[in-house]
Amino acid sequence: MSAFILRRLLQSLFVVFVMTLLVFFGVNVIGNPVYVFASPDCNQACVNGIIRSLGLDRPVWEQYVYFMNGAVRGQLGNSFTFGVPAMQLILERLPATLELAFASLVLAILVGLPLGMWAGMRPDALSSRAIMTVSTLGFSVPTFWIGLILILFFSVHLGWLPAVGRGDTVSVLGIEVSFLTLDGLSHLIMPAFTLALFNTSLVIRLARAGMREVLYADFVKFARSKGLSPSRILFVHVLKNIMIPIVTVMGMEFGGTVAFAVVTESIFSWPGAGKMLIDAIEVLDRPLIVAYLMLVVVMFVVINLVVDILYSLLDPRIRFSGAAR
Repeated sequence: MSAFILRRLLQSLFVVFVMTLLVFFGVNVIGNPVYVFASPDCNQACVNGIIRSLGLDRPVWEQYVYFMNGAVRGQLGNSFTFGVPAMQLILERLPATLELAFASLVLAILVGLPLGMWAGMRPDALSSRAIMTVSTLGFSVPTFWIGLILILFFSVHLGWLPAVGRGDTVSVLGIEVSFLTLDGLSHLIMPAFTLALFNTSLVIRLARAGMREVLYADFVKFARSKGLSPSRILFVHVLKNIMIPIVTVMGMEFGGTVAFAVVTESIFSWPGAGKMLIDAIEVLDRPLIVAYLMLVVVMFVVINLVVDILYSLLDPRIRFSGAAR
């Protein structure tokens, strides 16, 4: 196991290095932030001063070397807009994004897993067909449309839930969270549901497919022949096996949920890192954009490693290629 983790860490470091090249040079060919900060009456001398202050007078490769030197020390440059370290700004907003992503993932599993298992056990029932139809709609309906409909219905017409903001928060180990307060929870419900819709549909289909495959497996037949109760067979033997693909996909989807929560955060004015990314793109704040993208890359790499380790814990039959040699 230790050799596998070491090998994966080395591979991950290489992936992160390649992504720094792609992200940094890709972002630096987008637009010119100088003219965003320059006032209309700014002359050429003024423009040159802005270029020097932003460090854009150096060659791109030299900017990259400077960026990597700072990245090794955990400093990804100062934001053009705010003049403070870009990573500091992102880390201040990241707890809100992670809270929203975790809430949507938990909601997707709590709702999607039992519905998918039910649809897998009774595939011909009317209720199962209805569940699969709803899951198809979850894949098809755009996220922004669902968010707007929820705001229109629950906030405008019924007045039950607040439409924007994060609500009251409490500090837990120095991190501000909103789900522990009633006001914060009421603000979290609609954006979490909106973000969870796609993943819920995915869990339903994965759970249904897993049930259809595992229910007729030899080890389930053997468990029935031993006289084990149906509930024990379902929640111990069957559930453990269908969770393997769900853990894998949900692990990767969590990274995607964090990275692409931008739309949901914009609709509900959720003060997360995704909303900050949109604001940074509008003013071409390159250090902030690069820092956000690099954080997402590292997050995906770490999640990949964690998912591989969970794989071995859920299914002892899985052996890493390094251990087989």
